[in-house]
Amino acid sequence: MFKYLLLKSIYHLSGVDVVERSKYDMSFKYFLDMAPEEAVINSSSLTKFRKLRLKDMNLLDMLIAKTVQIALDKGIIKSKSIIVDATHTKSRYYQKTPC
Repeated sequence: MFKYLLLKSIYHLSGVDVVERSKYDMSFKYFLDMAPEEAVINSSSLTKFRKLRLKDMNLLDMLIAKTVQIALDKGIIKSKSIIVDATHTKSRYYQKTPC
């Protein structure tokens, strides 16, 4: 369940959307340690888990922070740089297309 919630927070998806995407997205299935043909959970189970078990929303943030810290300690995350996505920036060169 935690992995579903982690995907939900990373990709900013709703519970229904993360479960739906995990049905066909192989990267989600791989992260969830599922076989390609394996069925996913019901989205209501994810909602129930989140509401009943994780009443404190800071708990999810704490779990994510702890997971990242463990990955740093074990050397899984080695990068010390910040990657900024600049997909939608305009270049000052070639602003006009040749006619």
